[in-house]
Amino acid sequence: MTDTRRRVKVYTLNEDRQWDDRGTGHVSSGYVERLKGMSLLVRAESDGSLLLESKINPNTAYQKQQDTLIVWSEAENYDLALSFQEKAGCDEIWEKICQVQGKDPSVDITQDLVDESEEERFDDMSSPGLELPSCELSRLEEIAELVASSLPSPLRREKLALALENEGYIKKLLELFHVCEDLENIEGLHHLYEIIKGIFLLNRTALFEVMFSEECIMDVIGCLEYDPALSQPRKHREFLTKTAKFKEVIPISDPELKQKIHQTYRVQYIQDMVLPTPSVFEENMLSTLHSFIFFNKVEIVGMLQEDEKFLTDLFAQLTDEATDEEKRQELVNFLKEFCAFSQTLQPQNRDAFFKTLSNMGILPALEVILGMDDTQVRSAATDIFSYLVEYNPSMVREFVMQEAQQNDDVSKKLTEQKITNKDILLINLIIEHMICDTDPELGGAVQLMGLLRTLVDPENMLATSNKTEKTEFLGFFYKHCMHVLTAPLLANTTEDKPSKDDFQTAQLLALVLELLTFCVEHHTYHIKNYIINKDILRRVLVLMASKHAFLALCALRFKRKIIGLKDEFYNRYIMKSFLFEPVVKAFLNNGSRYNLMNSAIIEMFEFIRVEDIKSLTAHVIENYWKALEDVDYVQTFKGLKLRFEQQRERQDNPKLDSMRSILRNHRYRRDARTLEDEEEMWFNADEDDMEDGEAVVSPSDKAKNDDDIMDPISKFMERKKLKESEEKEVLLKTNLSGRQSPSFKLSLSSGTKTNLTSQSPATNLPGSPGSPGSPGSPGSPGSVPKNTSQTAAITTKGGLVGLVDYPDDDEDDDEDEDKEDMLPLSKKAKFES
Repeated sequence: MTDTRRRVKVYTLNEDRQWDDRGTGHVSSGYVERLKGMSLLVRAESDGSLLLESKINPNTAYQKQQDTLIVWSEAENYDLALSFQEKAGCDEIWEKICQVQGKDPSVDITQDLVDESEEERFDDMSSPGLELPSCELSRLEEIAELVASSLPSPLRREKLALALENEGYIKKLLELFHVCEDLENIEGLHHLYEIIKGIFLLNRTALFEVMFSEECIMDVIGCLEYDPALSQPRKHREFLTKTAKFKEVIPISDPELKQKIHQTYRVQYIQDMVLPTPSVFEENMLSTLHSFIFFNKVEIVGMLQEDEKFLTDLFAQLTDEATDEEKRQELVNFLKEFCAFSQTLQPQNRDAFFKTLSNMGILPALEVILGMDDTQVRSAATDIFSYLVEYNPSMVREFVMQEAQQNDDVSKKLTEQKITNKDILLINLIIEHMICDTDPELGGAVQLMGLLRTLVDPENMLATSNKTEKTEFLGFFYKHCMHVLTAPLLANTTEDKPSKDDFQTAQLLALVLELLTFCVEHHTYHIKNYIINKDILRRVLVLMASKHAFLALCALRFKRKIIGLKDEFYNRYIMKSFLFEPVVKAFLNNGSRYNLMNSAIIEMFEFIRVEDIKSLTAHVIENYWKALEDVDYVQTFKGLKLRFEQQRERQDNPKLDSMRSILRNHRYRRDARTLEDEEEMWFNADEDDMEDGEAVVSPSDKAKNDDDIMDPISKFMERKKLKESEEKEVLLKTNLSGRQSPSFKLSLSSGTKTNLTSQSPATNLPGSPGSPGSPGSPGSPGSVPKNTSQTAAITTKGGLVGLVDYPDDDEDDDEDEDKEDMLPLSKKAKFES
């Protein structure tokens, strides 16, 4: 048998009972040695790869639908479909299938569907076909019982479907429907309801094509109005003929297209409104109905897309200022429905669809529509814009950047007053609609904020060898759009508290803050420059005084995201402007209430302590310790104070560092070689890096955990350089700014300088939980006798027991005792423990 090739699309039915496009190729039939039989082969037209290889099984039921579809099941939950470009190709492949199975090509299904017991199969095979009762009023009950009894058996269903199709039985039933209505024969109408509903459950395309034809579909809907479970019949036909009007906003010249649109609408109405909700057992029986609607929509979109005159007229009237508002609303609604239909397309078809719309100028048209006063038109245009952004955000970004460039070129020739015209960009219109949303729940604003987030998300931006979309678009966004986005925030935070604090304003500002927080996380230097230059964080923290807790938490989350970056540019900006003050005020105003605000603020300070952000630690303790020292239900603030004192000790007592240097260079050197990595890293570790109650990790393990890839020696040298530069930087900042900064500015404080070298007695006691010398802490030499010298105690730090105590150290004991009185209490506690 010679191969016959026809262009087809391969579809598979997914778990959601939707058809997935597997690709376009050319189909052929031939003998496949591996499968030991005649098979259908589809090779992709793009690269020749094999899209489908399916053996024509003699027992598989193949269905031919709508002249260009062949559908079959290869497994219980695996349905396949071939959609042919031409009817002739479908007919040829259908003939090959029927030839292999020994069937007549004139039928639309090759039988046998089984899943029956052997007895049922034997009984059914004994009679070649199903004989239907004559179509008379007196036998409607008998017909209804026959249909109902055939549904449970797949083979009987097929025989019933063939009988209905071959005898033209459906049209005869619909003639009886008119007779029953004229005679007001309610019982007969109830029987017809059951019969027509049963025919739907036969799941047969050939029957659907008869029922959904122009002459029959309204009568079918009429039969389904007389549900026996209802006291009064529904009025579906009245709705479809009188209420639902077909509006042809742009004349459609193709009669086939027009008929397909009418048919699809009515069939969709039957599925959604007329047929009762299918039971669990009936749901799979309507799969062919779903497929009928799906492929109709694909055809409609394809036919409209190919009609260039239609689309040209559509966009011309949309943007024409002479078009009246009612007409424009109809045009926009049509375009919205057109885009909604496109969602049924598979990715390749959808690509072509949106590319066509882009070439026709959909984005400039949307810009014109969004600038209009009609709320309904703008709402529909927003939905269309969302389809475009979700499909291809890069296409939208490219358009707005080109638009901005054109406006910039024009603005150079305009006066200073007219330069503001460049702000009327598509993306700025979207931002303005978000800000001006009149919905009390801000439903539209939430949708638009999501679209803006997609547009500014670097994760979906392209990077090529020639250009980086992220750099170009973010540069455009911060130059032309960010000031529009932050305008309501800046307008509402000119004083110490929000000037407007109603619920809707708070919701809007929360949306703006959510987007700004996203920018902080993903936009690096663009947002950093904007925040610092425009003093945005200070204005955001004004919202901490809002009566709406959700807004205050949004402001706090914004600052927490900034602190989480551990960026010293941000940290210096925070310290210079004293931007912890609104947070501390909110913390104190919250009082003893254990709520989300309390936890979120404590978590922020705990992050500073755990991550040992030295500059912020010093700033908080120097300026806000008086207000926070009485908070003892968590150890966060006392832990910050301890961190701060350890930093001060290193600055004020350089002899301690020199003693550590002596120990490192002479005391424990085994030979003339350099120290081993582990010893060197241990000596270089700061005391404040080991927190109370934490297990001491050996430096080698820590190095492995930090970076398994980097060589330990190079890792150590890198860490050593980083530590030295960090200590110098902290010392410089503290000397220049930390000690000279203004004292704590809250009204509850008298403004006096905080004592930086003393601690409350509770924190100085060796046995207190926060002290470095408490029993069980890493710094506690629990295994050393009390009469062990201080130097020996130092050598056991971190559990490194076994380093010898040299006799010549004894003569230094007296000198050490004299120095001990000069040390801060926390250091003394560490040595005395």
